[in-house]
Amino acid sequence: MSETALILIDMQNDFLNKEGAYSRAGVTSENLAKLPGQLAPVVNKYRDTGSWIISTHFTLVPGKGGEPLISEHLKKLRPFLAKGDFVSGSFGHGLIDELGPSDVVIEKIAYSAFYMTRLEWVLEYLKIKDLVFGGIVTNGGVSSTVRDAHVRGYNCTVLSDGCAAFDNNVHQVSIQALESIARVVTCNNIISEMDK
Repeated sequence: MSETALILIDMQNDFLNKEGAYSRAGVTSENLAKLPGQLAPVVNKYRDTGSWIISTHFTLVPGKGGEPLISEHLKKLRPFLAKGDFVSGSFGHGLIDELGPSDVVIEKIAYSAFYMTRLEWVLEYLKIKDLVFGGIVTNGGVSSTVRDAHVRGYNCTVLSDGCAAFDNNVHQVSIQALESIARVVTCNNIISEMDK
């Protein structure tokens, strides 16, 4: 387990907490709401074994006057995002209480947690070779990060019920697509493997 890390993709308050940016805008999902309960036993198992838990955090960089720098595609997709949302160090930016704390926090500005971040440096420093992924959304941050990990030579495992998308059909298609580059198992599977 010393060469393994659990990667929690974007399990942040602004996405999942009732006080977060998405809930305030009425953009919620039962699929996403179930994830903390699914992932908590896995996180606890990794924590008990002393393995690394790395959380990625989508980040909106504040510009002049604190107004967030938001890409055009994201403005169209999520027009409700505003000043104070997903700001580094804020409540909304943080990992949800049910899963925290993580050992390492990786701030990211795009879908992939490898794009313009320190994630690869951290993994190399820790001599991590195997990555286990859970989080949101399956078709966005999860898929992009898993694919980038694969091309960098990491052994990837995706928790099929430890990831979610707003639409369950999109989640299922995304999981199936990842089977060609990653091992796909359930949360219970990974816990059972760690018990052996």
